[in-house]
Amino acid sequence: LLYTIKFEIMLCLCGIRTAVSKPASLHNSRQLFTSLRKPPHQLPSLCRSRQLFTSPYKISRRTLHNTLCTSRRLLTTLTTRYTALSVESKSRMVGYWLLGCCGLVATTVSVGGVTRLTESGLSMTDWEFAGRRAPRTAEEWEVEFNKYKASPQWKYQVCYSGMTLNEFKFIWYMEWGHRHLGRVIGTCVVFPTLALLTRPWISPSLKARLAGFSSLVVCQGFLGWYMVKSGLEDKPDSHDIPRVSQYRLAAHLGSAFILYLSMFKTSLDILLPAQHSTSAALQGIRKWSGGVAILAFITAMSGAFVAGLDAGLVYNSYPKFADKWVPEDLIVFSPTWRNFFENTTTVQFDHRLLGHSLMLSICAVWLMSRPLILPRRAHIATQALMGMGLMQVGLGVSTLLLHVPTWLAATHQQGSLILLTLATWLYHELGKRRAKLFKKV
Repeated sequence: LLYTIKFEIMLCLCGIRTAVSKPASLHNSRQLFTSLRKPPHQLPSLCRSRQLFTSPYKISRRTLHNTLCTSRRLLTTLTTRYTALSVESKSRMVGYWLLGCCGLVATTVSVGGVTRLTESGLSMTDWEFAGRRAPRTAEEWEVEFNKYKASPQWKYQVCYSGMTLNEFKFIWYMEWGHRHLGRVIGTCVVFPTLALLTRPWISPSLKARLAGFSSLVVCQGFLGWYMVKSGLEDKPDSHDIPRVSQYRLAAHLGSAFILYLSMFKTSLDILLPAQHSTSAALQGIRKWSGGVAILAFITAMSGAFVAGLDAGLVYNSYPKFADKWVPEDLIVFSPTWRNFFENTTTVQFDHRLLGHSLMLSICAVWLMSRPLILPRRAHIATQALMGMGLMQVGLGVSTLLLHVPTWLAATHQQGSLILLTLATWLYHELGKRRAKLFKKV
């Protein structure tokens, strides 16, 4: 497999991939690579055999030999330059890699939010670890459509409103794209981690973090299917709309947030080491910013329950609930704790209360920082946190009053991740210097 991959990369780099097809077997690829050091007239007949190439163009043996040798020298040069890099340069590459993974996770969270808001998550009724390609023919699409028609969502909800095949394709592609984005994250996190775990210049603490990231990514895939499976179970005795479990939805979103924040904090430790400060006032702001980050995470999880129960579609008024400050149906289930997770009115009431508390906490941090001289990056993070807090409140109120339009609700969800990012950044900037994550060898 390694020979085949190198062969494809070389041909693509040299611009002859369209003229030459891939090797017919791994054995032929190895034979070709073992012959690279031979002069052109000693190249085996394998190079011009139809078993190896099928090309409408004629490529001389000398041209092929020179192209492959050039590609081999290019790969050797890149490898040599990488090994000659200092530990500091390699560490920055690791930091930027983690930031890129954070961007992929944020994108996947955003797509997942739209998938939930468009009720696309139950369009795929099966799951494969490695994934599968999308249907191409009309017959294949009919097979997928018939699978969906056997699901509870179709039986008890969609069949009454109707759905065309083109509408089904949209929700199917939403779920398919969300799943494949998760697999892209797994590829970009797990395989580089396996390579970095063998490097002597990576400290044991960083290796433990990277192993934790990879484990969490793999668990995310299984947790996602465990969540979807809850919406595919037929419950004839239930009078509720078929949907995924709000508990599993919150667990899936929460683990994605934890993965994002942990990778983001590690990348900050690598790329932007904390500016050490012994000031009691600054350490007080740091504690408050940590509290803001925790409260923002809890509020986001409360939002997951709002999305899971469609609680944003009740009491579309603000600041009162209809004409009352406290709704009458706040506690109706027994035992009482069920109301906080299963009663749509209570879930929305809690989310509003947490949002107000979060905004007040952000204002407290901002007011505490006003008379102080903060480090430059900490000052930027404080101002950005205040501005994003005000924007997030506006997005939440607008989403409620406009009866939860998809684009606005998805923006509100993504705003919670941005708010968490800024709170984590501020907490990092006012922190103490940490132990080095890399060793000199």
